[in-house]
Amino acid sequence: MENCIFCKIVNGEVPCYKVYEDENFLAFLDINPQSPGHCQIIPKQHYRWVWDVENIGKYFEIVKKIALAQQKAFDTNWILSKIVGDEVEHAHVWVYPAKAGVDSENQSNSKDFETNAKKIKKNL
Repeated sequence: MENCIFCKIVNGEVPCYKVYEDENFLAFLDINPQSPGHCQIIPKQHYRWVWDVENIGKYFEIVKKIALAQQKAFDTNWILSKIVGDEVEHAHVWVYPAKAGVDSENQSNSKDFETNAKKIKKNL
């Protein structure tokens, strides 16, 4: 889609900190993180809604893979996820580490993108 920021990320027109990529899906760090390691997981093909993704089972396997890596990377059992879709009109799932019962950590290292991406990749 022409003006979709996520399509531009997939096409390499906009840089990102990738943590996972395969033929159909891409996971990258959110530029406005809720906590260190906050990822967006998207299909590379443009779909408006998560529920439109044809191979949704594979999609959620990737979401799970990222979440489990975040648990190890950030030493927490709490991985929060959100599927809303109003911010960007491209299917996406948020997954981000948290402390027990806290929606957002707001730690100073939230925007240490390079380090946080490496932590997640190391645990995939």
